[in-house]
Amino acid sequence: MSELLIRKEDAVLVAVDFQEKLLPGIYGKEELEEFMSRLIKGCRILGVPIMATQQYTKGLGATTEKIVRALTEAIPGTLPETSFTPFEKTTFSAMRNADFARALSETGRKTVMITGTEAHICVQQTALDLVAGGYNVIGVIDCMSSRTPENKELGQIRMTQSGVIVTGYESVLFEMLLDSKDANFKLISAIVK
Repeated sequence: MSELLIRKEDAVLVAVDFQEKLLPGIYGKEELEEFMSRLIKGCRILGVPIMATQQYTKGLGATTEKIVRALTEAIPGTLPETSFTPFEKTTFSAMRNADFARALSETGRKTVMITGTEAHICVQQTALDLVAGGYNVIGVIDCMSSRTPENKELGQIRMTQSGVIVTGYESVLFEMLLDSKDANFKLISAIVK
């Protein structure tokens, strides 16, 4: 079978800087946060590890409440409540944070689904470093944005020119399912509706 498909056993979701003081200025923030919450819940159901970063938390605040809920709340009949610890960074690329890079390497997974803000700065620089590090990088375009649609587009162009494959969050979730007979199909279908 094709090696182009995302395999949940080899994937990691990276959520870059969904922060309280950053998100209000981001283009399409409501839809971005909603789609990201759905992707997080789907990845949790499918057993895909999730790594979240925060850029200079003192200045930009913590991860938004909606994203924290998606990362931690129980999913009835499926997953218990959990906790998460973000990776604090000051570098624009998360890969230039030693703790993040080490934790990612320790997962043993080589496919990174990247999301976050801002698409043309922290997301882009992280994606470029991931590609340079030999990772298969999937840019989940409807789960990333910038302050302007133009900057989001510029980030997307630069990433695709550098080898990042772009897609949307629904495609990612159903690609990891592969079959409507998968035990998680109904749960994932309910999330995306």
